[in-house]
Order: sequence, then C-alpha cells, then structure tokens
Amino acid sequence: MAGAFLLAAAPGSPVQLQAQEAEAASEYEPTEDDLAFKAEYEEMVAEHGFHAYAFDFFVTSMLWTVIAAGLVFIMHLGFATLETGLTRQKNSVNVLFKNVFIISAGILTYGLIGFNMHYPGDWQIPYIFGIGSPIGDLNEDFTFGYGGVGLAMTGYGDFIFQAMFAATAATIVSGAVAERIKLSSFMVFTIVLVAFAYPIAGSWHWGEGFLAELAVPFYDFAGSSAVHGFGGFAALGAVIVLGARRGKYLSGGKMKPIPGHNIPLAAIGVFLLWFGWFGFNGGSVLSAEPKALGLVFTTTAMSASMGAIAAIFTSWALLKKPDITMALNGVLAGLVGITAGADAVGPWAAVFIGAVAGIIVVFAIIFFDKVKIDDPVGAISVHGVCGVWGTVVIAFFNEDISFVSQVIGTVAFCGFAFVVAVVLALILKATMGFRVTEEEEDEGLDYSEHGQEAYPDFGKVTG
Repeated sequence: MAGAFLLAAAPGSPVQLQAQEAEAASEYEPTEDDLAFKAEYEEMVAEHGFHAYAFDFFVTSMLWTVIAAGLVFIMHLGFATLETGLTRQKNSVNVLFKNVFIISAGILTYGLIGFNMHYPGDWQIPYIFGIGSPIGDLNEDFTFGYGGVGLAMTGYGDFIFQAMFAATAATIVSGAVAERIKLSSFMVFTIVLVAFAYPIAGSWHWGEGFLAELAVPFYDFAGSSAVHGFGGFAALGAVIVLGARRGKYLSGGKMKPIPGHNIPLAAIGVFLLWFGWFGFNGGSVLSAEPKALGLVFTTTAMSASMGAIAAIFTSWALLKKPDITMALNGVLAGLVGITAGADAVGPWAAVFIGAVAGIIVVFAIIFFDKVKIDDPVGAISVHGVCGVWGTVVIAFFNEDISFVSQVIGTVAFCGFAFVVAVVLALILKATMGFRVTEEEEDEGLDYSEHGQEAYPDFGKVTG
C-alpha cells in the first residue's frame, strides 16, 4: 500500500497532475468574456428544461444530421457525373444543367410546400395526403423533446436533411430520360414530381399515413421504395411515353449500343454516391445513437460491396467480358437494396441482399433493352427493380416486419409514381411537347437547348 501511495504521489503522476490543474484553476481569474460565454452556455442548456440532461447528445446528433445532409447533397454531384459519363459528349451540358435545376428547385419547393405535406400532422387527410404550406419558425421546438433519441435534432435540421432526399426522385428520372427529353418539359415534370407527388406518397409512410396504420406498419428505413422505387417507376413511366433514343433499336430485334463518352467520370459518380450513401442511410438514424449508427454504416458498406461483386461475375458470365458499367451499377444496386432495412438486418443478411441485387440489376438492364425501354444509365433497373427487392426481402430477416405490409407499401409507392409520371408526361406531350425534334436530338441537346458545349477544345461532336 505504501509503495502504491508513493507511486501515485510521485511527480508527473495522474494524482500530481490533477492537483496542479485544480490549483491553477483556483487561481485563475475569469475575464468578462469568459463569464459571458459561461452565462450564454448555461442559458442555452437551461432552455431545454427537463431535457437538459440530454443536451450533449442532442448537440452531437444535430451535428451528425447536418453532416449527413451534406453527404446526401454530395450524392447529387454523384448523379450528375454518373449520368454525364454514361451519356454522349454532345449532351453533357444538358445533363449537368438538369441536375443543377433539380437540387435547386427541390430544396425550394420542399420548403414552400413539400415538408408540411410530407409530415402533415393535424392537417392530414386520412389515408390520402397532407395539405402542404410553407415552413415557418422550425426552431420553436429547440429541445431534446422534439423527438428524443429517435429524432434528436432541431426542426431546421429535420427539414434540411429531408429536403436533400426530396430531389433524389427527380434525379433518378433525369438519367433515364437523358439525351432526348425537352428541357422545359423536364423542368415542369420535375417540379410537379418533387413538390407534390413525392411528398404525398411519402406522407403515407413517414407522415403517419395509411401505411403506418397497417396492422403491422410498413417498414422502409431510408427509402428503398419511398425514394428509390418511387423514382425508378416514375422514370419507367416517363421513358415509356418518351420512347427510345434514335438509332438505339434496329429492325429485326437488333440493338445498337450507345456507349457513354466518359467512363472515368461515371466511376467517380458512383464512388461519390457510395460515399454520400453513408449520409443517406446513416443520417436516417435521425440521431447519433451509436448502436444503430455503427450497424447502418456496416450493412450499407457490405451490401454495396457484395452488389458490385455479384454484378461483376454475373455480367462476366453473360456477356463474356467483365463490364465496368455493370460493376458500377452493381454497387448502386446493393446500396438501393439495403436502404429499406439497413438498421433492421445484420451484416450477413446485408451481404445476401446486396448479392441478389447485384444479380438482379444485370438481368433487369438486359431485359429492359430487350423490350425496347431505353434507359441510358440503368436507373429503372437500379432504383426501381432493386428498390422493390430491398423493401420486400427484409420481411424474411426481421420477424417484426410483415411481408404483406411490405408488398402493400411497395405497390403503393411504385404504382403511384408510375401513374403520375405517365399522366404528367402525356399532358406535357399534348401541350408543351415532351421530346425534342429528330434534328435537335441528332445535333445534341448541348447545342440545340443550350447553345454550349462541354468540351470546346475538342470541337463540335454530334455522334
């Protein structure tokens, strides 16, 4: 005991250092600024009243939420570069322009009407949709009591994270209709889809609508169906009305491949999407709750990895060569597949989900080409088909999730998106025109729609 006491009291020991720090603190005279900062901090904590005990967790969770929102924002750069890389050089400016418009219009319309339609509260019309209105002062509930561990953020934190999701559905459509859609019509299509259709459908699930009131509530953690399935089937409806690119499908059932002009750019896009998906899924924990956060990051990474591996070897076997575009879409297929249940399944279930998604996406891309549904980036297969798979399959890995409820929810989201897209596209086709002329398509939308070129040093390219 004596030896232990001498060791603890020795110079440089923890006990000695603590004593020195305590003595220094007792001699320190706080400045007026120090006292002002202390008072401000104490006032901020005091505002939380009963919830002050959770102030540090609340702050950490809010910080994680806005970081996650930033990661989801980066996904829009990923979509822009992926779509640009997988389409022809003569349409690069058009693809980039659409992506700039989508995220900008998406955030503004979500604030104007979407957020309060998505989460309608007392204004909800049962089983249908909520009445939207512009956001007000979302800092009124600035306490841990806003949502507890399940929603540990301010109202503005909640809004900005969800706003980043809102534009994703239209971004999915952007890639599928690339190279032949009329720009003005696409802009109208986007606004209607983001401002009205997406929040209405989302309110059925996340807004405590009819899917949340099923005997066993529908479960979609971060949106395999609510976001990706919705976007994928909206894309399918738009593409059916729009038709294929000129020269893609030849007589006699033959198909002419139209390769993208910049595969490195497409690869960058996929890695940006994978990176951003950690915010997409991780942020959907809606707090910094450590157990859920670690699980979600792990299942997201493992499903994406297995999706890539499965797509690589499936496409290699079918096409006799390892196809990089299939590998890239395999990553995205695994990510879409795990999004519904990233917090509800274990890592090896995530591997299985990703593996099947990686296989499915290859067959789906080939199938849609056979039936002459032209999707330059594979968005319908990745987001639509794999979104359905990921939503339904989690019922087999979690006993608290109902297969019937999952089917009902998936059909509701995908069916609604498809019908809205077809009707809207037909209206635009009859009024504004939905597709550019043959001459404009041949020339390239960069020149015909924008009068610009993405690579001026390389000269005008129309092929």
